Amino acid sequence: MKFGIDRLLADRELRKPLDGKRVALVAHPASVTADLTHSLDALVAAGIDIASAFGPQHGLKGDKQDNMVETADDIDPRLGIPVFSLYGEVRRPTEEMMASADLFLFDLQDLGCRIYTFVTTLLYLLDEAARHKKSVWVLDRPNPAGRPIEGLSLLPGQESFVGAAPMPMRHGLTMGEMGHWFVEHFGLDVDYRVIAMEGWQPDGPGHGWPDDRIWINPSPNAANVNMARAYAGTVMLEGTTLSEGRGTTRPLEVLFGAPDLDAAAVRAEMERLAPEWPAGCALRECWFEPTFHKHAGKLCNALMIHAEGPFYAHDTFRPWRLQSLAFKAIRRLHPDYPLWRDFAYEYELDRLAIDVINGGPTLRTWVDDPDAEPADLDQLAARDERQWREKIAPYLRY
Repeated sequence: MKFGIDRLLADRELRKPLDGKRVALVAHPASVTADLTHSLDALVAAGIDIASAFGPQHGLKGDKQDNMVETADDIDPRLGIPVFSLYGEVRRPTEEMMASADLFLFDLQDLGCRIYTFVTTLLYLLDEAARHKKSVWVLDRPNPAGRPIEGLSLLPGQESFVGAAPMPMRHGLTMGEMGHWFVEHFGLDVDYRVIAMEGWQPDGPGHGWPDDRIWINPSPNAANVNMARAYAGTVMLEGTTLSEGRGTTRPLEVLFGAPDLDAAAVRAEMERLAPEWPAGCALRECWFEPTFHKHAGKLCNALMIHAEGPFYAHDTFRPWRLQSLAFKAIRRLHPDYPLWRDFAYEYELDRLAIDVINGGPTLRTWVDDPDAEPADLDQLAARDERQWREKIAPYLRY
């Protein structure tokens, strides 16, 4: 199969509209061709006039570890072009940034999750391109989580940098498809085009991530496809006092880690509450000691998620429900556990991080309500998932 960047480079007719244009590239470390050449280098070698480059959260080089660790603007030492940061002093492109090019190529590998900020970066770019009469092309890449849709939709008024629009946590779209939905949903008058993939089978081998392509971290803690599959659930740990595994070699692949919780007891309570929710993966009790971040230097008991190999069932694995169930089990076992972390999260200062992450307080309220049962949350999420599936049907290209 071919990703969008590979099709663009291979087809002179596809590239022809770029002739005489000043072109900008939005990229990160996973923006590579099939032979692992970075898209910036490959486009320059193809004779395209790259006038500027843009880096999203974690930077063009992917060197920034955590949330709210900003990247400064820079100059590329080899090409001499400006490298603008969309996660520094600004997150929305400025007048100066938009003036640097006529056409913007967006080539970011996504994880298929609302909270992964590259989705919001695409929306902000489209919005500014419409305002400044610029063109945006998405060089499409796979959604490694495939087509499954899951989670509560973001509520009106709960928008943030990790909540661009009313969509569920696991949205099931590629970035190219998402761009089409953004254009329609927000009524954007923008010259938008998708260089589609060739041969991507979201329900074929790999269940979203093709077996014949190498995985490269799009951000420092997105180390493999297992993480990408689990992320729509495990990212919620960022809004808690529980470790998500940062400071270890397998971040965001655990249901939780804590020095004061019994992982086996939590798992037993999860299976008692909703025995069908942990389906589609294997859970393994383990221990780790983070070298930095939450619980640094402390031995943590944890549950590791294995949504891979013989343990993975694509049609039944539901990471958002799985993670929600872990929170509920902890609350049932320890009613007074200080679960929710109160801190500035992705530039939101007045809301709890868990509510910012979930696009509203519904999940937290369900966890904390002693009378609320799994069926209550399942009913709310199923409604939102059904409505989203209907909304996006016209935009599916694969």
